Amino acid sequence: MASSMGGMFPGQQAPGQIPVGGPGGPSQPGFPGPGVPGPRGPGSNTLVDELEASFEACFASLVSQDYVNGTDQEEIRTGVDQCIQKFLDVARQTECFFLQKRLQLSVQKPEQVVKEDVSELRNELQRKELLVQKHLAKLHHWQQVLEDVSGQQRKPTDLPPPGPLAFLEQASASLPPAPLKPN
Repeated sequence: MASSMGGMFPGQQAPGQIPVGGPGGPSQPGFPGPGVPGPRGPGSNTLVDELEASFEACFASLVSQDYVNGTDQEEIRTGVDQCIQKFLDVARQTECFFLQKRLQLSVQKPEQVVKEDVSELRNELQRKELLVQKHLAKLHHWQQVLEDVSGQQRKPTDLPPPGPLAFLEQASASLPPAPLKPN
C-alpha cells in the first residue's frame, strides 16, 4: 500500500511514477489551487484527469471491437483486469489525497470539523424523526383497521353461530318467497 501512496504527500514521489501535480503547488499534489484554472495540456495530469482516463479505459476495454471479436477469453480477461486495477489504484490515490486534506483541516481548523459533525448529526436526527413519524402513521392506520374489524365482529349478534349450513341458511333467508302453485 505504501507504493500506491507514494507521491501523494508534499515533496514525495514514488519511484517510476509520473509526477502528479498542477498549479496548486507542492502542498496540493494533483489538484489546482482555488481560483486557479488548471491547464489541460498533455503534460498536466491531475489525479482527477487520471481517474477519469482510467474510468474511460475500463469502459473502452469492455466495448472495444478487439474484445468483441476476440476469441482468446484469457487475453480479454487480463486486459479488463489491468484496466480495472489501474482505475482502483488511481481511486485509492484520490481517496488518500482527500483523507490527507481532511487531516490537515482537522489540525488547522478543528472547530470546522466539529461544525460538520454537528450538522451531519442534525441531518441524521431529522431523517430518523421523519422515519419515526412515518411508522407512527402506519401504526395508527393499522390500529384503526384493527378496531374497525373487531367492531364489525361484535355487531352481528343476531346471526346464528356459523355451522356447516350457515352460509346456505343466510343466503336462502335473503331470497324472496317462492310463488305458490295453483292446485
